[in-house]
This record gives sequence, C-alpha cells and structure tokens, in this order.
Amino acid sequence: MTLNEYQKLAQRTSPDGHDKLLMGAIGMCGEAGEFIDIVKKVRFQGHLLDTRKLIEELGDVLFYCAEAAVGLGITLEEAAQRNIEKLRRRYPDGFSVSQSMNREAGG
Repeated sequence: MTLNEYQKLAQRTSPDGHDKLLMGAIGMCGEAGEFIDIVKKVRFQGHLLDTRKLIEELGDVLFYCAEAAVGLGITLEEAAQRNIEKLRRRYPDGFSVSQSMNREAGG
C-alpha cells in the first residue's frame, strides 16, 4: 500500500464537515501522547514493552497525519517527499552531529 492509498482509505472513516487541519493537529498530539506514555511506563515504571500497542498508536498518529495533509490540500506522499528533500539539504552525506549542531536556524 502506498501512502496515498492509505490516505484515501483513511478518509473513508473521517467525518465530513469538520476542519481536517485542526482535527489532524489535535489528533496527532493526542496519539503521540499515548505513544510516549507507553514508552514512559517501560522506561521508568517497569512495564514490559508492548510493541503491538505501540504499533497501533503509531498507526493512529499516521491517521491524523493523513487528516492534516487533507486539511493542507496535499498528499502524504508529497509531505514525505518534501521531508526527504529537506533532510537531503540538511544532511547531504547523511546525518552527522557536527552538521546538526552547526546548521542554520530554521534549516
């Protein structure tokens, strides 16, 4: 499945008539919070790592990313492509600590 296919299928379960950008932003934050709460419990409270649950939460974050992309009038694949282009500009030879610490503000 491509990201665009996912985005189209996810929209089947997204209610019409609401601000998709706002719904995406709120949803991403909420689901990311659930994701990090699981990691926190593993790291600091002795819980066992539940990868199944983390994968579910990651999928929920992706759903809301798709929602936000629709709100912006772009596809997930376009968002992914733009991110890769930014990373290639920022780290043309791959990540380095030096480049990370000495990059231009906003870059």
